[in-house]
Amino acid sequence: MSIEMQLRAMPESEIREDWNWLEQFMGEAGDFDRFQAERRAGIAEAVEYHFQGLHEVYRAAYSPQGPYDWELPVLGGRPVYHAAYSQAPFLILDPTKVRGAADFLTAASFETLWVAAKSKPAFNWAEDKDSFLAHHADLRAFYSRVAPTGQAVVKAFWY
Repeated sequence: MSIEMQLRAMPESEIREDWNWLEQFMGEAGDFDRFQAERRAGIAEAVEYHFQGLHEVYRAAYSPQGPYDWELPVLGGRPVYHAAYSQAPFLILDPTKVRGAADFLTAASFETLWVAAKSKPAFNWAEDKDSFLAHHADLRAFYSRVAPTGQAVVKAFWY
């Protein structure tokens, strides 16, 4: 069983804010060959296992007076809930928020964020820094490719 966050880009006008439709759309990424083709095309990405930890690394950029752009790459977006709230919601980032995520990831120094995040006692930092850095680089590349296209991003969290 895999624990991951999957991201797929598409025109915002084609997205239905319906949990069942989103489950089917994002479930299509379960086809390994199709998902890999979408990754190569720059319209899909995944963060396996470390997505919550990566969110915590980005949280290190937070200051009470600053913007919340650090939330956008991982857990940011408009939630679409299951009717019974029994499944994880899907998240939709509109094109403006996709641009915000790209800008944050481009400006963020991973090393600075990592050092700040490690000083926080609330997270287990026994994980391999290289894994987090690789996921950060993948997200930076993904959002940087998608932002200029004006597309939205749908996120799914599979447990």
